[in-house]
Amino acid sequence: MVSVFLSYLPYALVTTFTPGPNNIMSLYSVSTSGWRKGSRVILGIFAGFCVVMAGVILFCHELAKYIPELVEYLKYIGAAYIIWLAWHIATSTPSESSGHSVSFRSGLVLALSNVKVILYLITIFTAYIIPAGSSFPEMLLHGAAIIAISAVSWCTWGAAGGIMQSFLAEYYRPFNIVMGLILAWCAIRIMG
Repeated sequence: MVSVFLSYLPYALVTTFTPGPNNIMSLYSVSTSGWRKGSRVILGIFAGFCVVMAGVILFCHELAKYIPELVEYLKYIGAAYIIWLAWHIATSTPSESSGHSVSFRSGLVLALSNVKVILYLITIFTAYIIPAGSSFPEMLLHGAAIIAISAVSWCTWGAAGGIMQSFLAEYYRPFNIVMGLILAWCAIRIMG
């Protein structure tokens, strides 16, 4: 079990801590609304990630048959939602920023529609965990480890947003535009 974990750990760390929709939304929500309100998005991302994890663990063998169709379908839904978030962030004012996009639901929907996460989890389970002959309980333990790594990432990005909150209050417009562009870039990469 430990050797399997160590085999996918570098991939998990790089994939989890690099900029992506979940990390950008964690940073954005805390930087615009503070930790208390921003943590709602992080909790939504956490819940959505857990649902996706459960789906991957329970249906990984079946998904292998349908990956091309499933990924193609989810890819465009996820990219469309991310583009909507990008537009909302780039065009919002500080009073708007702390409203609509800082909710449990927006974090949940983002995590559920984030194709990067779905592909990331499918890759770990089909390339590392299942070939090692991991049992179902071992798969659950690996899932818990991946959730923990991911939660540390979202909280790290959120903390960075909290640290920069006063700076960002003064420069909200350029920051919002940059965050919107980064999310748009994520969506383009998903479709690409």
